[in-house]
Amino acid sequence: MAGKPKLYYFDGRGRMESIRWLLAAAGVEFEEEFFETREQYEKLLQGGSLMFQQVPMVEIDGIKMVHTRAILSYIAAKYNLYGKDLKERALIDMYVGGTDDLMMLILVFPFLSDEDKEKQLAVIVQKATSRYFPVYEKVLKGQNFLVGNNFSWADVHLLEAILMVEEKKSDVLSGFPQLQAFKKRISSIPTIKKFLEPGSQRKPVPDDKYVETVRRVLRMYYNVKAI
Repeated sequence: MAGKPKLYYFDGRGRMESIRWLLAAAGVEFEEEFFETREQYEKLLQGGSLMFQQVPMVEIDGIKMVHTRAILSYIAAKYNLYGKDLKERALIDMYVGGTDDLMMLILVFPFLSDEDKEKQLAVIVQKATSRYFPVYEKVLKGQNFLVGNNFSWADVHLLEAILMVEEKKSDVLSGFPQLQAFKKRISSIPTIKKFLEPGSQRKPVPDDKYVETVRRVLRMYYNVKAI
């Protein structure tokens, strides 16, 4: 019997958080190893585990997988969260891609200067409410899930994004009744509900400690720019 997937990353959200979400949605238990020092990261580099010299990295089914999208695609396919045919998979890829573009605006947020954070917040809300959420609002009219009316990776990713934006602006869904209902519906799925409860492996909003650790381990001596 294969062991639990093992996740190598920082003790925080970043690019690994969507992987945690998808494993949790599939009901899969996983282990984590957190980077706290540069030496831990360099050990993986020197051992050849990081194909592109970057994390996240996940050990699953005897494979050391890198690159977030590849990892997520593998998990989605393995646990039947990737549609029933090629057409549904293409739709899932498109919805996930759009949602990911929105999430990236938030992922860089903790690494910005205070001045850039103010600008970025306005961009996040504007793009969420005018570019991304209207798409999903329209798709969800008359159906419970984004693709094939079955629960998929696209639904997991969208819920994660909604909650991330709500952390920046709590009433962001006020003009989107379909997304409000979607949020409530998906949050009630047992595996998702468990992941949203206190004490789960879901990570909190990134704080200064997380930012400092990432900068130190990855030697980020530059300032991230707003998107």
